[in-house]
Amino acid sequence: MKRKQEAHSAVGIDLGTTYSCVAVWQEEHSRVEIIHNDQGNRTTPSFVAFTENQRLIGDAAKNQASANPQNTVFDVKRLIGRKFSDPTVQDDILLWPFKVVSGVDDRPMIIVKYKDQEKQLYAEEVSSMVLTKMREIAEKYLESPVKNAVVTVPAYFNDAQRKATIDAGVIAGLNVMRVMNEPTAAAIAYGLDKRTGCVGERNILVFDLGGGTFDVSILSIKDSVFQVKATAGNTHLGGEDFDNRMVNYFVQEFKRKNKVDISGNSGALTRLRKNKGEISGKYSKALRRLRTVCERAKRSLSFLLTATIEIDSLFQGIDFSSSINRAKFEEMNMDLFNECMKIVESCLMDAKMDKSMIDDVVLVGGSSRIPKVQQLLQDFFNGKELCMSINPDEAVAYGAAVQAALLSQDVKNVPKLVLQDVTPLSLGISIVGDIMSVVIPRNTRIPVKNTQQYFTVEDNQSYSLIKIYEGERTRASDNSWLGSFTLSGHTPAPRGHTYDVCFSIDENGILTVSATESSTGKTSKITITNHRDRLSSEEIKKLIQEAEDYQLEDKKFLRNAKALNDLDDYIYKMRNALKKKDINLKLSSQEIETIKSTVAVITKLVDENNQEVEIDVMEDHLNGLKITMEDILPKTI
Repeated sequence: MKRKQEAHSAVGIDLGTTYSCVAVWQEEHSRVEIIHNDQGNRTTPSFVAFTENQRLIGDAAKNQASANPQNTVFDVKRLIGRKFSDPTVQDDILLWPFKVVSGVDDRPMIIVKYKDQEKQLYAEEVSSMVLTKMREIAEKYLESPVKNAVVTVPAYFNDAQRKATIDAGVIAGLNVMRVMNEPTAAAIAYGLDKRTGCVGERNILVFDLGGGTFDVSILSIKDSVFQVKATAGNTHLGGEDFDNRMVNYFVQEFKRKNKVDISGNSGALTRLRKNKGEISGKYSKALRRLRTVCERAKRSLSFLLTATIEIDSLFQGIDFSSSINRAKFEEMNMDLFNECMKIVESCLMDAKMDKSMIDDVVLVGGSSRIPKVQQLLQDFFNGKELCMSINPDEAVAYGAAVQAALLSQDVKNVPKLVLQDVTPLSLGISIVGDIMSVVIPRNTRIPVKNTQQYFTVEDNQSYSLIKIYEGERTRASDNSWLGSFTLSGHTPAPRGHTYDVCFSIDENGILTVSATESSTGKTSKITITNHRDRLSSEEIKKLIQEAEDYQLEDKKFLRNAKALNDLDDYIYKMRNALKKKDINLKLSSQEIETIKSTVAVITKLVDENNQEVEIDVMEDHLNGLKITMEDILPKTI
């Protein structure tokens, strides 16, 4: 039996593109426990679905995706913190069966039908539903409320994406203690397992290839200090892209064999969406079913040389059967695999390290199981054995749970670790000519404080506008804008008057930028906690209320379903009782007619109910039925 945890237990949540995972540090056993969901699985699909009468999250949502593709939302991590006009978002929209449109400030809005009404959802809102599910999974296991969590993000997530993830946590009713880089969390999982027999410093490279993102981080581990040397990645590269290639392959195969294009037009799969991004139901259902078997085939190819797919009545009554071998799969994805290796090389260069200096190469993320990826990585490191001793699906949640325990002051026996992370992207300001002047270069260890001197560009300039950006592009406006503020009160002077700009990042990654006028000492500053890409506090409050409304509706639906099931069960028992001769002999004809009449009324109620009958009415029916039948059938029901 597990011990009931206190209400202040903090959990670690790996909020993944395709699957999510939650874990907690168990103080009594001094270890991390990966928490299984209500299906008994240790990972939960990051799917949310809407039907005519209920909302589904996790396994239940994914299981009905083929029948309800346009109202089943997935891959939302690829939308969070991005603009609708982002080219990567536009590419993904072509492949999703659900509709995405441009909302206020170019934010992507997901359109679904729920209870016969159109709903517009932010990416943060959908992510919050997945986080809520993970919180509920943890609460059921711990038998107590969960409020605090460490949530992981790809190391290469920018500021907007990180803060959008925090917003999702707030909507889910969580206090996000820290947003933690996924490879760093995995490194903690690996390091805790290996450091007991480790002498001196070890350099490890974490290769994290997940469902929708790819990260590489290089860390050094010495005693209890985990120091990130460099990080690199691509927030739009992962298993979903491999699935897309396979879907495209089989769409063309189906077209070649049957002269029918299931993509909905005569073009390639990347032209799926026409007429403002909508695909008709028959096409989206066929593609969703095909995608499901493609994902299964991809997994099979990690341990088989050939995978077969068979789908009955895929489209217009046509059965589809085909196969794909590992060589073909590798060929169609080789450019993506090579991109992974280029990012590994880039990370080594940023860390100023040769590959011979890497002691361990640790594989994380489900897509790291692909044999070709492992072969390329092993060849890159001159035949070095890859470390596959930790579960790639659970390692990130494991490390996050350790970090959550470290941040919880009440936990006493968690291993004491010092974690030194880095900034994933460069930070700076825009200067004359829209040039990005970097103040804090990427892969700078945090916490950090850097100051640079700047000059006025006009005579008698009275103020300076400080525009803050994040990114690696030379032109400032090509990078991600974080915020602006004005330093006013300059002493009238010829151009070239100096002022200092200071960038400071604390251990939580919160950026504060200040500017000081040299001669007067006048200072202005801004803390980057909110900007135009984030939800406003009013929007967050509204979404928190909507999340509560969803939960109330979910509870109402479950209560309704339980009442229906109880009624149905009672009717079943009554019918069986009437079939028994000894019961019939004991009952009068009037009592038998009363039972039959009651069975008919309740059967009609159960059969015709479409969640429209009030729950209280059904529960009253059940209670009344029990009272009525109490004397008639005392021993049979």
